[in-house]
Amino acid sequence: MRPRSLDELVGQDHILGAGHVLRKAIEAGLLPSMILWGPPGTGKTTLAAIAAHRAKARFVPLSAVSSGVADLRRVIEEARRQRAATGARTVLFIDEIHRFNKGQQDVVLPYVEEGDIILIGATTENPSFEVNSALLSRSRVFTLEPLAEEDVRLLVRRALSDPRGLAGAVTLEPKAEDALVAVANGDARVALNALELAADAATPHEDGTRLVALPAIRDALQRRSLLYDRVGDQHYDIVSALIKSLRGSDPDAALYWLVRMIDAGEDPMFIARRLVILAAEDVGLADPQALVIASAAQQATHLIGMPEAYYPLAEATIYLALAPKSDSVTAARGRIDADLAETRADPVPLHLRNAPTRLMGDLGYGRGYRYAHNAQGHVDLEETFLPSSLAGRRYYEATEEGAEALLKLRVEALRRARAGAQARRAGTSGSRPATD
Repeated sequence: MRPRSLDELVGQDHILGAGHVLRKAIEAGLLPSMILWGPPGTGKTTLAAIAAHRAKARFVPLSAVSSGVADLRRVIEEARRQRAATGARTVLFIDEIHRFNKGQQDVVLPYVEEGDIILIGATTENPSFEVNSALLSRSRVFTLEPLAEEDVRLLVRRALSDPRGLAGAVTLEPKAEDALVAVANGDARVALNALELAADAATPHEDGTRLVALPAIRDALQRRSLLYDRVGDQHYDIVSALIKSLRGSDPDAALYWLVRMIDAGEDPMFIARRLVILAAEDVGLADPQALVIASAAQQATHLIGMPEAYYPLAEATIYLALAPKSDSVTAARGRIDADLAETRADPVPLHLRNAPTRLMGDLGYGRGYRYAHNAQGHVDLEETFLPSSLAGRRYYEATEEGAEALLKLRVEALRRARAGAQARRAGTSGSRPATD
């Protein structure tokens, strides 16, 4: 049932619709080297074969999983001979091109530049990270999207009506069709393989036709096809969705992405570490208990493992989503980084330095330091702790979210009291010695 023309190809209107550059190039037979990036079952191989056929070029497919440099050199040498003898062009299609290492990808680079081959690479991984920059700069990248449910439905119905497929032999119940379309998850290959398996397993009627019902489709599919790679784009995309859902205080979305990660086989300790980070980074001092709960979930996950670790992970996820949020600690770091970049790195004031030797004491180390516990309330408001060039800097700005609202009251009261005490001290004769 593989489509044989652009008109039979379903989906990808954003690059193959009327008037788009790629469609015009294919129809004119003017193929650039290109990288087709998209999830499985979206038509990358089919599109490459159609493009080569339309350009009247030899189509030579290789899989990066099972091929090596010797295979590449063999295909390239044959392409050069064909071009010299007949002028025929060769489309070298490399499926899963991200599986080739840098050296293997470099082999094709000069021949792409010379025009000996037209390279079409297919990858499910982000080519920005997986394809050599030199090769990438000589190719156009086209992104293929997962097929919409209606696209998958069209392909399923075509398979049931086309003589190349199951025409006249199989009938699919409406509920079975709906389930097949939904669970295929935008992957045409999954849908057609499941339909074929269910049809083969169905009991024939007296006239030889077969009825495929919902239980047969469920049995053939077993479970939804989850797009996930623990070291690829799907990994980072779903982690990003989880973190943003937590930060945005949406427990339902956060739980959904958590379960997506768990069902796809993500390392539960990776999830736990991300929860601990978010508790400190995004909840922060608005709810100090959040870090305790996230850390407890991490320890519980380490102790009991999956599948039971779902419970502490889910509970921490819900708590973090509903907790008040504060990024005051992150903001404070940004202000400090700005000062470190824009001001000189002054030495530690002498009165804050320890003096473990007599020489250091003679040089003024520790002289005039006021021990906080000797002051009223255990806070010496007259003491200074920043270099003089940064006196009065305010790096921590407390929010009014959750528990941090109480910290805001305290830090502002301390700052007012300290500013007043130091102003009074500066006007007295008991100011700190010049060596400080």
